[in-house]
Amino acid sequence: MIRIQIPGHKDFEFKYIVLDYNGTLAVDGEVLPRVKSTLQAPARDIEVHVLTTDTFGKVHSRLEGIPCTVSVLPPGNQDRGKLEYVLALGAGHTVCVGNGRNDRLMLREAALGIAVVLGEGCAVETLSSAGPRQSINAPPFTSRDAPVM
Repeated sequence: MIRIQIPGHKDFEFKYIVLDYNGTLAVDGEVLPRVKSTLQAPARDIEVHVLTTDTFGKVHSRLEGIPCTVSVLPPGNQDRGKLEYVLALGAGHTVCVGNGRNDRLMLREAALGIAVVLGEGCAVETLSSAGPRQSINAPPFTSRDAPVM
């Protein structure tokens, strides 16, 4: 378990991290540099789950050696499938990370939703779904709160 404090929010206790695969950990099915080494440390304290439809058929071989649970979701309604997966784990103890439109629901329901912007960008709905939940003093993060670049 990982415990963190976010100002304006309750203390969080995370048991799980759920990560989207393509666009978040990989591009065209190939794991991005440093993903394997980066996932080793949190896997000691938190359960790592990777969700994908495995469009390129590479997820199992590319994540070999990483202590994580890989779940291949059927095509269609991926957003609902990801949400149901997170709810089954326990959304109140879960960090979700993703970039696609099909990640927005799991990010919105997770205790902490993290939207990533890499080479293929990030869906606006997903970006606006990111942020901590169970706020004490602050409303959920919205795209209106994002800094103007």
